[in-house]
Amino acid sequence: MACGRSLWLMLAGVLLVLAVVTGPVGSYSPFKKGPGHGSFTRTSPASGERGGVGTVREREREREREREEERLATPYVGPLVGLEAAGGKRAANDFLEDAGKNVFDTVYHWKVIDFMYPSLQLRNNAIRTREFIPENNLPLGVDRFRDRLFVTTPRWNPGVPATLSYLPLPAQDRSQPLMPYPDWSYHTSPRNPDCSKMMSVYRIQVDECDRLWVLDAGVTDTLTNLQQVCPPKIMAFDLQNDELLFTYVLPEEQVKEDSLHTNIVVDVRDGQCDDAFAYVADVWRNGITVFDMRKFKSWRTTNHLYNPNPLASDYNYQELNFQWSDGVFGMSLAPLHRSGDRMLLFHPMSSFMEFQVPASILRNETVWEGFGLAAKAFQPVGTRGRLGQSSTAGVGKNNVQFFTLVQQAGVGCWDLGKPYNRNNLGVVEKNAQKLTFPNDLKLDREAQQALWVMSNKLPVFLYDKLDYTQTNFRVLMADARKAIEGTVCDPRVPPSLAFDAAQLECELEQ
Repeated sequence: MACGRSLWLMLAGVLLVLAVVTGPVGSYSPFKKGPGHGSFTRTSPASGERGGVGTVREREREREREREEERLATPYVGPLVGLEAAGGKRAANDFLEDAGKNVFDTVYHWKVIDFMYPSLQLRNNAIRTREFIPENNLPLGVDRFRDRLFVTTPRWNPGVPATLSYLPLPAQDRSQPLMPYPDWSYHTSPRNPDCSKMMSVYRIQVDECDRLWVLDAGVTDTLTNLQQVCPPKIMAFDLQNDELLFTYVLPEEQVKEDSLHTNIVVDVRDGQCDDAFAYVADVWRNGITVFDMRKFKSWRTTNHLYNPNPLASDYNYQELNFQWSDGVFGMSLAPLHRSGDRMLLFHPMSSFMEFQVPASILRNETVWEGFGLAAKAFQPVGTRGRLGQSSTAGVGKNNVQFFTLVQQAGVGCWDLGKPYNRNNLGVVEKNAQKLTFPNDLKLDREAQQALWVMSNKLPVFLYDKLDYTQTNFRVLMADARKAIEGTVCDPRVPPSLAFDAAQLECELEQ
């Protein structure tokens, strides 16, 4: 039971640091288990208070509402040595066998990526000078704002003329060429770089304030001869008028040799648009940079849970075998707790595990000025099992986390109110044709929320040669509510506590 002992000691350390960070004993913390996590306490009216049955019932309804808020705002960290129902054990990858649904519709698809130039002559000139090499373009990031879909094309290879584009919704031509965003003038060429413009954008996010946040890694020729042509930066655009709001360049001391900044998550609370934070993942040097928009400054955070798991670094895609030692990548935010804090859920790309940390820990710059107890606030949530590598994830309005399953050609889901174990991890859909390599995933902010996925055959693009007579890239969409109907991810479905605790403990120790 060495696995169990070491894990319980680690969790004891987590409780200790949360007591230090959140205040003295007796102070409230949304991350401590208490009456709000299942037990019910009935209280009598205070001395002198007049109240009958109606008053008691009102207080009970209010407590029930508070318990539900806390349950959803604090993702369930289940007991790591827990109950196993008779016959309830499941194999490590048993949820791989769950039957998914045909819920994803293809919105756009391409055999090869093209761009909408102002004229055919300019396009032909770009091809002639090799400023545009169609087969060197691969769509990676995706997000939606109302009647527009945004797509990124990082500069993996030479010949990428623009790195951020948009497309109309609904789609008229489902293979329409990409239209550079906001226009061609915002994109620079590696041959004569202007670092005030966009160089190589990996991922983006639309926030609740109608802004498009753009993460520009500043690197070119990632596959052949990696060059940090421009420093990595964050850009934000006002989507009401497509004007650039600001550009923030990451300080030199926060960028490591061979850093690759590939994902961004924006944290806005209670409509406070001027008080936003952004979390930026450095997938190759295992760090998360925190950007404070109000202070217009950033700091780098580190933790051993950002690192890849060597056992999860071996990948197979079709007939290709390759190794990726990719660290922290996927990030998503749990709902806001009434205390004002929330959890950042995260995982390395090369990992089977999901982790979490209170966002207040990341947002507190003084915590990261030296070595302290903050590391203990990072907690394991659970495991997806073997072949459970995931790139990106997002939490919907239904308090369900959706995540890509890159080795399974699928998208999975988890209701945040249930234990994170294989019995409670559902499959939205697996389809080797449509979801051939689900790389990016976003949930839009529409009233009827939709789930968007970019599928792009990235391993073949990197290590083999794409067949440009076949469809290689797809943008897919599914209704977020319909995606979980009939699955264990539906909040109306009761949770299961049965899982193989011994295997989970040892996976954590690995």
